[in-house]
Amino acid sequence: MLTPLSELNRRLQRFRARMDAEQPDWQLAAILGRINQYYFTGTMQDAVLLVPRDAQPTLWVRRSFERARAETPFPDIRPMRSFRDAAQAGAPARDTIHVEAEAVPYALLQRFTKHFPCKALAALDVQIAKTRAIKSPHELAFLERAGAIHRRALEEHVPALLREGISEAELGCELLGFMVREGHQGLVRFSMFGAECLLGQFTFGESALCPVSMDTPSGWVGLEPAAPVLGSRERTLRKGDLVCLDVGCGVAGYHTDKTMTYAFGAKPSANVLAAQRRCEAIQQQAAAMLKPGNTPSEIYTTILRDLDKDFLTHFMGYNGRRANFLGHGIGLQVDEPPAIAEGFDEPLAEGMVIALEPKLGIPGVGMVGIENTFVVTPSGGRSLTGTSPGLIPVG
Repeated sequence: MLTPLSELNRRLQRFRARMDAEQPDWQLAAILGRINQYYFTGTMQDAVLLVPRDAQPTLWVRRSFERARAETPFPDIRPMRSFRDAAQAGAPARDTIHVEAEAVPYALLQRFTKHFPCKALAALDVQIAKTRAIKSPHELAFLERAGAIHRRALEEHVPALLREGISEAELGCELLGFMVREGHQGLVRFSMFGAECLLGQFTFGESALCPVSMDTPSGWVGLEPAAPVLGSRERTLRKGDLVCLDVGCGVAGYHTDKTMTYAFGAKPSANVLAAQRRCEAIQQQAAAMLKPGNTPSEIYTTILRDLDKDFLTHFMGYNGRRANFLGHGIGLQVDEPPAIAEGFDEPLAEGMVIALEPKLGIPGVGMVGIENTFVVTPSGGRSLTGTSPGLIPVG
């Protein structure tokens, strides 16, 4: 589905307004990252999007120009063999060029500035992130579809996949196949540098307490040190295991995030059930506060203030490896601003999308908790990914 030109124009207008307000002396934005190019142009190529303050934007495409023309109604798309072609088109010299400092490799910036010399480079990551944070009806339609796939997959389909002897990796493969057939795009994207994920976390029992490099409450073993993704080939499902699945789902680039837990072959103990119910209550409390005008930092502080010291010991992590957030923005990437965390003091706005994921590690058991993706509305967060409380009994 092509992104309508009216939608692309609104995004660029909002970005320009952000830059005018927060970087009033900006002259030229050079967008080299493919995710942001997709957001502003509707296509994802080897290209550079030049957005001058005093002229209309141009998408210069090295490869594939033909595909770009077929995929987007963006009005000014031009072919280039290198950045030299774009520079020779007559773009005036600029004192400062704003670029994506978080996403663009240094070597690529060197090649770019060889032909677009300037006195200084400056970052525009914050302005793009704020622009992308508020989703339009066009974007929310894709998020709704992703959330519906998510609900069917984790609330309805996974219990039928759980069987004694299946490995974490096998479960991941079977679930990925189902979700792709349902409409999932087949990959999950993150903005965190070096973060890689095929679908998400597939853990049985204490696998969920394994330390990992990603900023997340739960952990996983993965396939091997070179590919700590999906799940272990060796860890198989046994009766009495607590199963924790934290997976993403994407449609047309837009993601939802969801975690569900399952009790396989035995009823969980009273303390496990109590911990799970506490996490559910925290999610409900936080979701009720996802209203325009409330600030993420206040939501985070309010929730943590009500939690006792013993509960906090393994809350949002295990054995001191705490993720210092309660939730995160989500959209074209899973880990977008704003986070429900300290330091995020700009008020929420209607149309923002937040994944809330209160979780608790339990020694000798694994990870309990819940995660769903919510749209910020005047009446509080509206879940896109279902309403099941989790800890579904299986077998």
